[in-house]
Amino acid sequence: MSAAAAPTRVTIDIWSDVMCPWCLVGYRQLEKALVWLDGEIAAEIRWRPFELNPDMPPQGEDQAAHIMRKYGRTAEQAAQGRTQMREIAARAGAALSYAGEEGADAPPAMMWNTFAAHKLLAATLTAHGPDVQTALKLALFSAHFEHRRNVSDPAVLVAIAEDVGIPAAEAQAALADETLDVRVRAEEAHAWDMNISGVPAMVVNGKFLIPGAQEPEVYASTLRRVVERAGLKAEV
Repeated sequence: MSAAAAPTRVTIDIWSDVMCPWCLVGYRQLEKALVWLDGEIAAEIRWRPFELNPDMPPQGEDQAAHIMRKYGRTAEQAAQGRTQMREIAARAGAALSYAGEEGADAPPAMMWNTFAAHKLLAATLTAHGPDVQTALKLALFSAHFEHRRNVSDPAVLVAIAEDVGIPAAEAQAALADETLDVRVRAEEAHAWDMNISGVPAMVVNGKFLIPGAQEPEVYASTLRRVVERAGLKAEV
């Protein structure tokens, strides 16, 4: 009796930004696809940097004002878009609504500069591997969307890192490490070299691009096609 075939292993590099709700939606949809593919395809997920607003000043910008300015929308259109986005996210299992204490005044929804967060994510991948990096990424999404924390603030980033088991001193060192500036800029440039101009953008095995947030069925069928086209064989 032959041993059962092990799942075919692939890598998925996800270029994304902490400010991007579609990136969280896309990841949750990918998660569902990988559950469907359990035993068939297994993925190692690595997060790569993409800044939607690299020129965002340290003080950030009000989210509604940002959307109106950047996309030329009225206040009513911006509010309608946020409502629709929350509904789409809820169906995907992604939380975007403020989750603070009931009855407490919610902090303003803001857009922040995310370069420091990308440095911390890059350092975490090297030091702790993709699983811890994903835990950090999800914690950053939660801090931004659900708790409206300033994820450009080094103290906030260190606290979030501690929450996923990364020592404070290690996180502080990563944020101060200028070699990580170079690495993050290089990975951002690599995205443009691959014609990635929006996120999420998922690159399977370094060359097969899946753009945008897709439905789970699309991710599952695409991953199957990638494995077939690449001629990958399951281990026995």
